[in-house]
Amino acid sequence: MTLWPETSAALGVITPSGNRVVERVTIGILAHFPKVSCHFSRTPVFGSVDPYPDGYDWDGMLGAAALLDHADPDLLVWNGSKAGGIRFALDDELAARVSRRLTSSTLVLRGLLAARGWRRIGLVTPYSAAGGARVERTFAAEGFPCTAAVHAELADNLSYAAIPAERIRAMCRRAAAARPDVLVAWCTNFPAAPLVAGIEAETGLPMLDSTSLAVWGALRALGIDPRPAAAWGSIFAAPEG
Repeated sequence: MTLWPETSAALGVITPSGNRVVERVTIGILAHFPKVSCHFSRTPVFGSVDPYPDGYDWDGMLGAAALLDHADPDLLVWNGSKAGGIRFALDDELAARVSRRLTSSTLVLRGLLAARGWRRIGLVTPYSAAGGARVERTFAAEGFPCTAAVHAELADNLSYAAIPAERIRAMCRRAAAARPDVLVAWCTNFPAAPLVAGIEAETGLPMLDSTSLAVWGALRALGIDPRPAAAWGSIFAAPEG
């Protein structure tokens, strides 16, 4: 491998400011695609109290997008899961407000669940009971009821990234016991992405992780075959979305 491969596509990724997972997962997946460059910007999301519980800090979000615009990316990616606890259309509004084509964890999730006919969700999150319940209500309102939901009962954004792998596996096993159509690990600061393939093999269920899902969706949007990253889960291994 050359130290500086020619670039064929550039992604501009917006991540919450208190997030320790998005960059690591994105870089890990894109290691399989050395001609895709990735450039990050952050919007303020941190701590345990959200000053914008029903929407985005639009100044922060659009400011992050504007900074990425300087790098002239082919696609913007909002790798954040907040709309999944409010309304999916919030990310449609975001896409309409930015100057470039944009996708997000929530928009990719909505499209993939519909395309695969997956309706019954086994939801796993790091959130408190109240935060997790918001996600459950939103998913149900969008037509994707949660037949099982397991939450880690944490409140501080930074704490989500420190959940041990074995605890995440145990949470997924509990959700899988209800035999949903698909397991969904929801929160882009929740380090479930490296565990997906193993959990799928153990449970016999497909699994979606919000963080890796956004990267998968970005590759597909750019017309790039995701199969070189098949180790990250079954959606990467399948040639079709």
